[in-house]
Amino acid sequence: MKSSRLTKRALWFLFILLVAVAALFSRFIYIQAAKEVQGTDLKALLEQRWSQTETLEGKRGSILDTNGEVLAEEIPSYTIVAVLDERFDSYVSDPQATAEELSHVLDINQETLEAQLTRDAVQVELGARAKNISYEKKQEVEALELDGILFREDPRRYYPKQTFASHILGYTERDMSVARMGLESSLNEYLQETDGYITYQKDGRNRRLLNVDEVIEEPENGQDVYLTIDSRIQMAIEQTMNQVDEEFEPERMIAIVANANTGEILGMSNRPSFNPNQYENIENYTNFAVTSSFEPGSTMKVFSLAAAIEEGVFNPEETYQSGSYEVIDQTVRDHNQGRGWGEISYLEGVQRSSNVAFSKLALEKLGPETLYDYIDAFGFRHVTGIDLPNESPGLIADQYKIDAATTAFGQATAITPIQQVQAATAIANEGNMMTPYIVERIVDPTNKEVVYQSEPEVKSQPISEETAERVLEILETVITAEEGTGRPFAIDGFDVAGKTGTAQIPSEEGGYLTGHGNNIFSFIGMAPADDPEVIVYVAVDRPNLEVDEAGSEPVSMIFKQVMEQSLQYMNIAPTEEEEVSSVQETIEIGNYEDKVTEEAYNDLSNQGLDVTLIGDGETIIKQSHLEGTELIHGEKIILLTDDDDPLVPDLTGWSLRNVYLLEEVTGIDMEVEGSGFVKGQTPSPGSSMKDVNRMMIDLSSKKESDQEEKTTEEDEETVESEDQNDFFMD
Repeated sequence: MKSSRLTKRALWFLFILLVAVAALFSRFIYIQAAKEVQGTDLKALLEQRWSQTETLEGKRGSILDTNGEVLAEEIPSYTIVAVLDERFDSYVSDPQATAEELSHVLDINQETLEAQLTRDAVQVELGARAKNISYEKKQEVEALELDGILFREDPRRYYPKQTFASHILGYTERDMSVARMGLESSLNEYLQETDGYITYQKDGRNRRLLNVDEVIEEPENGQDVYLTIDSRIQMAIEQTMNQVDEEFEPERMIAIVANANTGEILGMSNRPSFNPNQYENIENYTNFAVTSSFEPGSTMKVFSLAAAIEEGVFNPEETYQSGSYEVIDQTVRDHNQGRGWGEISYLEGVQRSSNVAFSKLALEKLGPETLYDYIDAFGFRHVTGIDLPNESPGLIADQYKIDAATTAFGQATAITPIQQVQAATAIANEGNMMTPYIVERIVDPTNKEVVYQSEPEVKSQPISEETAERVLEILETVITAEEGTGRPFAIDGFDVAGKTGTAQIPSEEGGYLTGHGNNIFSFIGMAPADDPEVIVYVAVDRPNLEVDEAGSEPVSMIFKQVMEQSLQYMNIAPTEEEEVSSVQETIEIGNYEDKVTEEAYNDLSNQGLDVTLIGDGETIIKQSHLEGTELIHGEKIILLTDDDDPLVPDLTGWSLRNVYLLEEVTGIDMEVEGSGFVKGQTPSPGSSMKDVNRMMIDLSSKKESDQEEKTTEEDEETVESEDQNDFFMD
């Protein structure tokens, strides 16, 4: 009986064991087939445990000028990390002394640093001023040899030329996570990089296993964007605008330089400007050149004149009574308080910028309907299509008869500077109006394949070649005639065709602002006048003028310097060589590379150039200007010799343009602060240049000592009516 019970119990346990084994075996079979337990993917878990994935970072594309000079790039930066935990071999053992040392280098309050360094943490970062620091600043901190101070390397966006073309470029966050404005934003799809990764297997000690397959997804670098901007022309714009900003303190300024034959934008700038490396301090986000519509003033007369000539209704010898002109219940007056100049010819009316002349042309010769046909043909109602973001269309007043009269001389209608430049290409380019553009090409940096190439585009032909030629002839007399308002814009050695403008500014209380200087003063000019290569537009809004200063003074300061240097850089010969003064004679640069240093120095010095030698080597290995470049007497040229350990030159008093010439010759990045001329530099003059890869340059503004002849002529266009408020609402 007892044996029977034991047998039954044994069988029962055997049955339970077999069921358990079967269940366990079934579970194993299921797991092997499904590779999943409670929703967890075992294969993925195994790969995660025994695999390692590392990010392969791509690089954001650069933005460069037409000659390949870098305007925006990705560079390494460094963030300071302080180790506070005593368990580490190197940690901050003396927070007070460490804070004191760092405060001098980082310009951070010592108490603030000490509070960070005494926190209950393993490691800490030291705030905004200890993030994204340059390599030079990193070296300064490393030289302190402080325990527990480490560096983390991160990529950041850097703009080596500071405020240079900032509204064109825009900016990204320092870590490049967000593109905020300008081409950085509008071309982000081309510039943006794509990170890759590498996955490999490891052992229990995190060591990579040999002879196992790796999974590699290569990163894709962003594409490089080349602009039509010429850095030499852009630098001329920036420097002269800085001078005017310092001297006249205007509310804003705009300058555009364009190739008259292609529509390429060679330079463009605004004031107020900003440094995209310090985007927290931006005062003005608006690219006025393409976004701001305002009454153009008398520069609009260029296109009204073209319409009248094209229609055959402009007779330069025909006379009219200047001074004032009645249009229904309103009066158009000439800019000299309506006194006029008596009975004068229409040609003289153009030269004197007579509002009455253009009102009569619009209403009595052309007729409003025909005038507006040409307004449309010149593209003033629509955006130009330039490859810059946030472009505004024109606002054309065309409801009442008076609107045609005022539009003809540039009042009550609002257009953008870039629309005026586009329309001017038709005048300069035999009647062919070119679409302006600023992106030249986009290149894949990996294989150098061009993924986008821009081409000059004729948008339309609003006027004939004959009309364009006649308009240029008349606009040249605006500069050369005794009664011409454009006399301050004459340039020695070049014939200029152009038109002044003085636009009134609507007041918030109704009517227009009054008072000396409360206008937008502008000029649009083309040179050489007989076959223009360059168009320059300049506008200066409400400059701070002395009683005896004319609004044309700050405008002409910008126009003349920019136009002269643009023509020089484009190797355009003066119109009349014999009339150019000896100071303005050009010197064609030869090829001095591989030449004996002393001979090259003497040759260039004897030609009247300011020669700077880098190093004491016996042979020239690089020069700042290409062979064939034409320089003006007294300009600087830099020669790099084959010296293995050259010394840093003294840059005191150098212009920003010359600083960038030094950058081009030596390959040293110039980190510039301020504007004007060099007042300080790091490294100091005379120190070794051998291991230098970046220099810190401090600039300060410097007013011109020589003032140009002042003119008291104002080109103020005014319209008087019984009810100005009603007129402006119209």
